[in-house]
Amino acid sequence: MLDALTLDQMRVLVAVNEAGSFSGAADRLARAQSAVSYAIGNLESQLGVTLFDRSGYRPVLTPEGKMLLADARSILLKVDTLRARARGFGAGVELGLDVALDPQFPVDLASEALKELQDAYPLVTIRVLSAPLGEAIRLLQENNCTLAISGIDIPDPRIEREAIGFVSRAAVVSSKHPLADRVLTGEAISAAELADHVQIVTEDPSALTRGREYDVLSPGTWRVSDNSTKYSLICAGIGWGNLPLWLIERDLMEGRLVRIPAAEFGVDGETVGRMWLMHRTDEPLGPAAKTLRATLRKLF
Repeated sequence: MLDALTLDQMRVLVAVNEAGSFSGAADRLARAQSAVSYAIGNLESQLGVTLFDRSGYRPVLTPEGKMLLADARSILLKVDTLRARARGFGAGVELGLDVALDPQFPVDLASEALKELQDAYPLVTIRVLSAPLGEAIRLLQENNCTLAISGIDIPDPRIEREAIGFVSRAAVVSSKHPLADRVLTGEAISAAELADHVQIVTEDPSALTRGREYDVLSPGTWRVSDNSTKYSLICAGIGWGNLPLWLIERDLMEGRLVRIPAAEFGVDGETVGRMWLMHRTDEPLGPAAKTLRATLRKLF
């Protein structure tokens, strides 16, 4: 009776697993708990396996249930993608477009791409969201943006990613900071020495990188939510930090900031990060989004 399996049963299976209980799945699906229990029981009968161990306080997937849950998710993902593509065939121009932008991405380049989009679709309204670290991915996962650019590599089967280029960053400090005097000696600065000074760090507003630190060396950190604040604090001499070169080129040339020659970050304290352009696989891109995506690829 495998032909009698339905997509609805698979969605109920996924919902029970994600909610952690039949009652939680019922709330999520806006159904009676008895209907959820019946759907799972019927699915188990058709498959000939027990999907959940119900002996405890909460239902727990059996080993067979875990394997079949992965298959169900794969099937649902493909069905959602098929529907999205079908909807896209007749899609009109979007009324608005939400774009999540990693603050490491060159803002001038993003502005140029958005200007070309405005020229092509002057009636489409745009909302640009600053999205450091995992925030761009979270916004996509929760359907709160259409396109996202992120420097964080967190694969997700619901998200299509393409690498579009690299951004160079450098560890820098104000010329007024004590570390600047050490730079003048021409010696490499050790990680232990950097740890003695305040480091300005951009934090992730999402939970996707919780427990992970990126290039954080100092136990004494000041955490900020955006590059503008980080840049201002570093320029004020409060601490050191990593900033994209496109943002600080003039400051380096005019001597307001100096590179920290830390071996931890490579030659002249410089690191290079890949940038990813992303969108959901189950949401069709409209004409404006496709134009912006193509323009970003062309420019970057």
